[in-house]
Amino acid sequence: MSTLDTIHHKPRILTGDTPTGSLHLGHWVGSVKRRVELQDSHDCYFIIANMHAYTTRLAKSEEIKRDSIGIVRDYLAMGIDPEKATIFLQSEIPAIAELTFLFAMLLPFNRVMRNPTLKTEIELKGLGETYSFGFPLYAVGQTADILAFRPVGVPVGEDQVPHLELTREVARRFNQIFCKVDEHIEDDDHVKGGGVFPVPRADVGEVGRLAGIDGVNKMSKSLNNAIFIGDSAKEVEKKVKKIFTGRQSATEPGDTTNVLFQYVRIFIKDQARVKELEAKYAAGADIGDGHVKLEVAAAINELLEPMRERRAKYEGRDDLVLDILKAGCARANVVAEATLERVKHHANLVAWPRTLAYS
Repeated sequence: MSTLDTIHHKPRILTGDTPTGSLHLGHWVGSVKRRVELQDSHDCYFIIANMHAYTTRLAKSEEIKRDSIGIVRDYLAMGIDPEKATIFLQSEIPAIAELTFLFAMLLPFNRVMRNPTLKTEIELKGLGETYSFGFPLYAVGQTADILAFRPVGVPVGEDQVPHLELTREVARRFNQIFCKVDEHIEDDDHVKGGGVFPVPRADVGEVGRLAGIDGVNKMSKSLNNAIFIGDSAKEVEKKVKKIFTGRQSATEPGDTTNVLFQYVRIFIKDQARVKELEAKYAAGADIGDGHVKLEVAAAINELLEPMRERRAKYEGRDDLVLDILKAGCARANVVAEATLERVKHHANLVAWPRTLAYS
């Protein structure tokens, strides 16, 4: 019997990624590390949100397909086990699209547009007024991605918490309108009160926001400031050396709140060594940025080496990745269809039982 057959009693979580390229250290410390930790104790569903990628890359569908497969490779490299967790494609779960349309009725348009994460993305990507209707709609779609699986928690990076708040609002509103859940009831009691949906909570990783090697912005592929999971040891060393601190000499007292020391605290495991480096750096005790960067690069490579080895098993083997996705989609559809059936019942939508299957 598969592990997946025995975890139905475990609390469920859902999270995932939009395929915009390879995953990097920001993804690891912000969310994926937490997913790996939870896969033994929780019923885990990890979505590859490939339809969301079309909001800004409509003319690059081949890249989106490639990146979708690449993210699964990164997941496997980082330690997500498809025997313990379900990895699936958003586009293969019809219930998500149906729920998106219904949930759009529960949210005022101006509420969606007030989402700070959405506004930030419009600014960073320079979309102005040229974005498609699908761009703000993806914020609604994300609520369906999550609620289709009725999770109690969503491991996310700090910047995704506003998106989750929108999901929490949809869960409350559906439960109140269609399930007659008292509006004063506590979030944790919505299901006990007769609601279809739990009101999911954010599970932010130990590091809510990892700065990129530019020392200013959040680590991001589009800003060219990221260290990727698949980077070679030499690439890691080269990138770490680029971290800017503004410090002039090894005898100048350094600021241990800078990006370099954020990396020190996150990636160097020996806490006694971390304290020693902090003390010497702050005192200007003849310890240069270059020396600290070498230690940071070595620590990052120690973390990444087993990931590189695991990822190599799937290089050039799209067939293995697609088999994992196909099995994951089959399992995910069972859960999402059960949710949709309950939603239609409570919303008084005329419907008949249906079964989705992969041949």
